[in-house]
Amino acid sequence: MASSSRSASTGSCADVAVVILNWNGRDFLRRFLPSVVAHSDGATIFVADNASTDDSVALLAREFPQVRLVQLADNLGFCRGYNAALEDVRWEGPLVDRPEQVRPRPERGQDWVDVFGFKYYVLLNSDVEVTPGWLLPQRELLESNPRIAACQPKIRQHSPVPEQRRQFEYAGAGGGYLDQLGYPFCRGRLFDTLETDTGQYDDPRPVAWATGACMLVRARAWHELGGLESTFFAHMEEIDLCWRLQNAGHEVWYHGGATVFHVGGGTLHKSNPRKTYLNFRNGLALVYKNTHPAELPGVMISRVALDWVAALRLLLQGATSDFQAILRAHWHFVRRLSYWRAQRQKFPPRLRAAERTGVFQGSLVWAYFGQGKRQFSELDPERLS
Repeated sequence: MASSSRSASTGSCADVAVVILNWNGRDFLRRFLPSVVAHSDGATIFVADNASTDDSVALLAREFPQVRLVQLADNLGFCRGYNAALEDVRWEGPLVDRPEQVRPRPERGQDWVDVFGFKYYVLLNSDVEVTPGWLLPQRELLESNPRIAACQPKIRQHSPVPEQRRQFEYAGAGGGYLDQLGYPFCRGRLFDTLETDTGQYDDPRPVAWATGACMLVRARAWHELGGLESTFFAHMEEIDLCWRLQNAGHEVWYHGGATVFHVGGGTLHKSNPRKTYLNFRNGLALVYKNTHPAELPGVMISRVALDWVAALRLLLQGATSDFQAILRAHWHFVRRLSYWRAQRQKFPPRLRAAERTGVFQGSLVWAYFGQGKRQFSELDPERLS
């Protein structure tokens, strides 16, 4: 069995698996996979194909023979797709002997948390362009502190326009935060307002969540917590994972010394009612699953009330489909309340908002819409944990 210390001593990323989940993303693969192959410092690159109906698999075989393929039988979505893919990847790396030579592989649903082919995984969107040095600084950060379980780099917009390319990107920007009600925001992005990167968020620091567009995560922590919340399908799944990581005693960090560029909206555009549905349903489930018992009633009442304000605002604007999406989101959350309750018991929330890292001890909705604050630096630093 190979030793992980060799990778640490040489500075390479041989103990890292970069896993790109793909569904009908042939054009993104052809466009961005070359940068991943060129700049991943010895990491093994996998593409997990979510039963694509385009010629993504043929493209990989023809143009990227060095990339390893995990073929999924059905389109499992983002969450179940990554969970299934990483169950396969865990057996394929340099840190474990071929399992069929040692002991039988467990049946689906069984879990051997002591078997890891890689020490780290990277969840990387297919619409991300990486740059030289994007991966190694993050890996070195996790190597330096065993309490850190996940990390993200700086996320900027992918664009041919230089001014836009200097802007932070919605999904992660300069590291993820939450307010007291569980609303997500970032250094460099409050709601839809994006800042320009001038180096103001270059410092590595602990945060509340790391983006699923480009997240480095310890394999052991991933498997111990069961990966992503499978019923989310997509959206806010990385926030849920990072919240559970903090409740389990881990830390989540941002590393501003590494940069990637993200197209964003490659699967669902923000105008799609399906995206509205997932954001509102998953948002309720997120706070219900992870909020400390003493804070849960107040948080849930406030979230439901604010969701209804948002729904009525959309209705008045003529966005009937989005209004209906929020109604469905609430109904489907309530209908599965027994499941969410079981998940909450499986991973008990242990930390109050003031005890978690990366939390604004106030309301982002009020700060943004009531007080007109548009940049992270305008938030009261004494209220940021």
